[in-house]
Amino acid sequence: MIRDIAGSVLALAGATAAVWSPFRAWYDGRPGRDYAIGDLFTGITDAKADVLGSILLPFAFAALVTLVGVLLRSRLLVALAGLVVLGFTVLWMVRLGQAEGSLTIGADGRGLGDGVANAFGGGVLLLLGALVMPGRHHARRTSRVDRAPRHKHPPLDGPPADRAPADGTQADGTLADGHRPQPPYAAPTQTYDMPTWDRDRGDDGSPPPPPPPRR
Repeated sequence: MIRDIAGSVLALAGATAAVWSPFRAWYDGRPGRDYAIGDLFTGITDAKADVLGSILLPFAFAALVTLVGVLLRSRLLVALAGLVVLGFTVLWMVRLGQAEGSLTIGADGRGLGDGVANAFGGGVLLLLGALVMPGRHHARRTSRVDRAPRHKHPPLDGPPADRAPADGTQADGTLADGHRPQPPYAAPTQTYDMPTWDRDRGDDGSPPPPPPPRR
């Protein structure tokens, strides 16, 4: 829970810094919203770009991806947003370095401004938020561990100790009054003596006379 909150806070802070960075000075006092997206691929020019066609657009897209990633607890989406921010910032620096010949950092408003620092910091915070967030799989696995097991079938060793059988027998086999239950009555079995004809034959081999009928 703590990791989830900390990761979400870092990710949202990084997205906010990335979106705010184009409104700050990027180089020689020129804000980042003045640089067109097409200049990042063809070369930096002095032409002023529209806000929707400036470098603000990929940063706003990264902020939207970050918001979705935080809601879905997706580390992949948050990390993707951080890579987008850092990627466009590095690409801008490469193109500007090619146009200017070199990049400088000055405190008098010349050189790289605080907008670039905000963009870099926002991308790093997004990556840190993705690393801190536990992710969806971890949350699902934790919920399965915390859930109490459910027994679909009764145990094989009899009913639980706190439940007595339906006939009133206790756990030790005795009834509630202390006596043991009597075994069920079994009717006696009647046997009949079958004649052994071979044993009762006479000396001449003749069979014995049949038994008299019963009355």
